[in-house]
Amino acid sequence: MEILYISSSGSADPTRASIPWHLAVNGSIESNQTARLVLLGDAAEAVRVDVRNTVEGVGLPPLRDLVAKAVERAVPVHV
Repeated sequence: MEILYISSSGSADPTRASIPWHLAVNGSIESNQTARLVLLGDAAEAVRVDVRNTVEGVGLPPLRDLVAKAVERAVPVHV
């Protein structure tokens, strides 16, 4: 099964910005499913290193760790 996660939240709401990344890499990929991420609007900020290094949602791993895991697992990200 392939799951498409769509995100439109950026650094202004770090928890909402991190949730799709968390679901993709710690949910779908860990369950042997295929995942893709689509970043719309403010969510496209995640491609900037300086932004993703500062985003930390409540109760979630830091965005920098989630992005690193997505890169490691070759999760396609569409901006």
